[in-house]
Amino acid sequence: MVIGIKSAAKLIGVSIISCCMILVCALFLNYNLDLAGIVGEITLEQTAVYDAMVSNSWVVILVSGGCMLATSVVMLLFYIKHYIDSHKKELGILKAMGYSNLKIASKFWVFGVSVLIGTSAGFGGAAALMPAFYRMQNQDHLLPEVLLHFHPSLILLLVVPAGLFALLSILYACFRLKMPVLWLLKDSWQSKVKIRKHKDKEEPEQPFLKGLKKQTLASRKILVFFILFASFCFSAMTQMSWSMNDLASPMMGVMIALIGLTLAFTTLFMAITTAVRGNTKTIALMQAFGYSKKECCKAILGGYRPLGYIGFAVGTAYQYGLLKLMVSVVFKDVEGVPEYGFDLPVMLVSLGCFIVAYELVIRCYSERMKRISIKEIMLEDS
Repeated sequence: MVIGIKSAAKLIGVSIISCCMILVCALFLNYNLDLAGIVGEITLEQTAVYDAMVSNSWVVILVSGGCMLATSVVMLLFYIKHYIDSHKKELGILKAMGYSNLKIASKFWVFGVSVLIGTSAGFGGAAALMPAFYRMQNQDHLLPEVLLHFHPSLILLLVVPAGLFALLSILYACFRLKMPVLWLLKDSWQSKVKIRKHKDKEEPEQPFLKGLKKQTLASRKILVFFILFASFCFSAMTQMSWSMNDLASPMMGVMIALIGLTLAFTTLFMAITTAVRGNTKTIALMQAFGYSKKECCKAILGGYRPLGYIGFAVGTAYQYGLLKLMVSVVFKDVEGVPEYGFDLPVMLVSLGCFIVAYELVIRCYSERMKRISIKEIMLEDS
């Protein structure tokens, strides 16, 4: 079995998130290493500023880098599971022919390479941005000038370990393939359903559209995480970028906004695309039975809308708490740092932009649903 370029190309979202992760980590780790070189030059009065700069860098690395690392892993494993679910019959035939799970899973190294591509691109982007980043950090002259040096050790620390994701892909694929051949050859995957033993009374039957919306959310729980993460990134990064004009610099604000919007739209498009593709048969049958485009969109995608607003609210609280912590704790002994408070107008502008962007994406996909025909589905099954 050869995994085609088209299948691997779907992992561009993993590459983008990995790129953003390494971009942020490489910038601040490189700066921290060079910052350590001026320890002998700082005065007693500058000690508080130095400690705050070091602490700030580590907070950004651990919070942003850790969050994006977890998201990259979850997204990678999701795509492997989705590929296996979509190619059950082919994989079942290979197992019936005598191929072992490990032999088949070894081809999934391609999925892990997407992380290596993203980390390499992120490190290259960080190298290109470092001169401007250092100028920005040095512009207030609170510390002796920090000179830019290239640290090859960061390649070994940040880029080379990304190759381990290829091994992770193989191991996870091998785990997912541990099931009887007949299960793979069946048209629908047999799943274990937990049945409550003590059920006093049966639940009333729900209307079809309401039940379908609930079933769509329950069948793909990982997409719930992606929708929450997308709205979280949009909310937190757009509001935080505006505050950076006062707390740091316009360049930092632009960088945070670009990374946040990239993560948000990459994750959102991936989640909604997967939701639509996973329900093409349902959508085609609904349209054949006379359901409108609006009803199809509401049943398949409508359940994700409240999650988007929940993610936005969590992102708002997160960015406020993080910036408040930075100003009140990390930079409390540094003179000239302005007070930080919750900015309601910025939050409302960000919310308005989020609503417009989210609804436009949903509308685009509702138009795409309209082009799904029952004829195409029947030809695929024949």
